[in-house]
Amino acid sequence: MTKILYGGRFVTPQGVVENKALLFKEKIIGFIDEKEISNHFGEKICFKGWVLPGFIDSHIHGAHGRDVMEASAEALEAISLSLLKRGITSWLPTTFSAPREDIEKALKCIRENKDTLRGSRILGAYLEGPFINPDFRGAHPEAYIQKPALWVKEYVDILKIVTIAPEMDEAFTFIKQMKDYVKLSIGHSGADYQTALSAYDEGVSHITHCFNAMVGFHHRAPGVLGAMMNKDFTVEFIADGVHIHRDLLKPLMGLKDSKKIILISDAMAGTFLKEGDYYLAGQRVHVKEGHCLLDDGTLAGSVHSLDKMLKTMLESTDFSVETISRMLSENPARLLGLDDCVGSLQTGLWADLVLLNNNFEIEKVFFKGEATEVERKD
Repeated sequence: MTKILYGGRFVTPQGVVENKALLFKEKIIGFIDEKEISNHFGEKICFKGWVLPGFIDSHIHGAHGRDVMEASAEALEAISLSLLKRGITSWLPTTFSAPREDIEKALKCIRENKDTLRGSRILGAYLEGPFINPDFRGAHPEAYIQKPALWVKEYVDILKIVTIAPEMDEAFTFIKQMKDYVKLSIGHSGADYQTALSAYDEGVSHITHCFNAMVGFHHRAPGVLGAMMNKDFTVEFIADGVHIHRDLLKPLMGLKDSKKIILISDAMAGTFLKEGDYYLAGQRVHVKEGHCLLDDGTLAGSVHSLDKMLKTMLESTDFSVETISRMLSENPARLLGLDDCVGSLQTGLWADLVLLNNNFEIEKVFFKGEATEVERKD
């Protein structure tokens, strides 16, 4: 049956729409004037709040006590179900530096199960590690880091994004071989400015969790961050107030066109659960006061999901709801080449909707047109 949602403020690519009703089944049918509702047959739903497209998290390692590197359908489904309750209707399971056979096992599991599991839609896979610079490894175990290698080409059917440190790719051989198959991203890198510029020219177009696990900016040695400012990279930001100070979110994001910014969680297994010890690809992580730390104090992912980052952005910046929504949904969909299926409130796209009250707390989530269970516990 057609659903007719009205009374709210709909965030669309054209701006905030009011005094309209949204018609949808599994997919969005379109908008009509509220005064025309009586002319249409269907389930009428009145909601006096904000209606945003479902959130898309393109960088997640785990949640609800489970980890992508478990390489099990059970773990992927548990993560997917927990994400959907928080308005994340699509996601990319993200791997971690580990023995090659473990990474391949995880990728095969995603490939075999992505279309059959309950919960949030799996759009593909994200390879973060092992093709990184050991000096900028962050929480990645040094023992499993390797130079970029073409064994991953076997998984281009499932891979959407691959992080590399371009300075580790001799003669850019990997970049040249892979650029036509996946989105290549600079991350965990000590690349100097010229190397980053050259990598861009060769086909690297994205930056993994910008400002984190990369060489710092210097006005005479701009590095990756200087290249980010001067080239048309798309850029990930972890807007949790931990990875980047809240007061710097606005000025740092202001370095890029907002259409190029993708908000990610970098979530790990402790997400949605109480403080305590959890695991990231087998490493113990201590979660306390919103920080995720290895035994040596190294940051190891986040427990701040995208619904919380929406509020952080509204509290800490002057970005509009429309702009932040774009960073959460439309931009990642476009990054992955899936904006004709997901990411915005447009006719013909999946009816993935997040309904938020005026405090920007989730009240209801629709996934492919069906209402789902909602959880609003931090």
